Amino acid sequence: MGICMPFRTIVVLALFTVPLLLSACSRKAEKPKGRPPALVVTATVSQQDVPIQLKAIGTMEASESVTIKTQLSGELTRVAFKEGQDVEKGALLCHLDPRSYQAALKKAEAALARDRVIMENAKSNYERYRQLVKEGIVTQEQSEGYRTTADSAVASVAADQAEVENARAQLSYCTIKAPISGRLGVLAINQGNVVKANESVLVTINKLTPIFATFTIPEKELPAIKRQMAEGRVGLVAEVPGQPGVTEKGVITFLDNSVDVATGMIKLKGTFENSLKRFWPGQFVNLAIILGMKNNAVVVPSQAIQTGQNGQFVFVVKPDATADIRPVVSGPVSQGMTVVEKGLHPGEQVVIDGQMRVIPGGKVEIKQPDKPVTAKPAASAAPAKPEPPGTTGK
Repeated sequence: MGICMPFRTIVVLALFTVPLLLSACSRKAEKPKGRPPALVVTATVSQQDVPIQLKAIGTMEASESVTIKTQLSGELTRVAFKEGQDVEKGALLCHLDPRSYQAALKKAEAALARDRVIMENAKSNYERYRQLVKEGIVTQEQSEGYRTTADSAVASVAADQAEVENARAQLSYCTIKAPISGRLGVLAINQGNVVKANESVLVTINKLTPIFATFTIPEKELPAIKRQMAEGRVGLVAEVPGQPGVTEKGVITFLDNSVDVATGMIKLKGTFENSLKRFWPGQFVNLAIILGMKNNAVVVPSQAIQTGQNGQFVFVVKPDATADIRPVVSGPVSQGMTVVEKGLHPGEQVVIDGQMRVIPGGKVEIKQPDKPVTAKPAASAAPAKPEPPGTTGK
């Protein structure tokens, strides 16, 4: 006995079966898609003159620095400067109360005047007795006594003169003047306070023009530095702190006489004119010692150089738009460009952005580097676009 299936059931099964068959056929007809090209930014390998530099970190120091202290004890009666101002050599800085030192000078001058009178009288007595000895009126012993008195008076006058000079010097110390030209720091003691001799620091003067940069280099670089100094002045470039790309030029003026055995470093100093006073004592600066010039060097942007397990390499874009991995030997770096000693030729295209998406031998697509977005003024509303005939807006 046969089983009869209702017609409606047959129709439903047919409706479900046909899409499944069509879907299976379409999957068989699809082909596997290939990997899309990697989007990269490239740069051209070029040639240019590159300075051979030795990098270092230095500390700025004032070319001259003087700590102003009082040589006398007394009351600070006047401050003739403002903190932070520039002063010239010999400018008045402070005054101490001079009255006691003026009195000491007057006392010393009075003692000198008195002893001069005594000296003149002793000399006269000695001259008179010396004549009397010749005439046989007095003895030689009496004359010698007056000579001794006259010599003693002369010595007393000399001592008094020294005392007067000392008193004048002490009085001059009540007026404090700038020993060098430079910039003043913070006033440590205010007017009206009593200061102690050789203990109380009033202010510090730093000379900023010129200014020194102190730094160290490894001892292995010492032969190159000595060779350059023997040939002439060794150039030095310092980057201004807080102003990337702004530099000033100087020269190396000091090479220490020994290498630090603990660190293997040797100290040097460079001198900068600092006419614009961009550098300040105590600042850290990035320094570059100019050791020479590499002419017509093959260079690429530094971001093109990659480092792998086998060393440094770059991705080179070939004419067929495929990427080739190329081992390279890099050299000095200057202003974002790296010298390639071996591995590249001028005119080749290297990848400088997008290396993570590149597969050796794979296709690449070169795109323009991203440009900063600039704000544009708001434009007025554009007129509505007319609708095609026969359409109705909603």
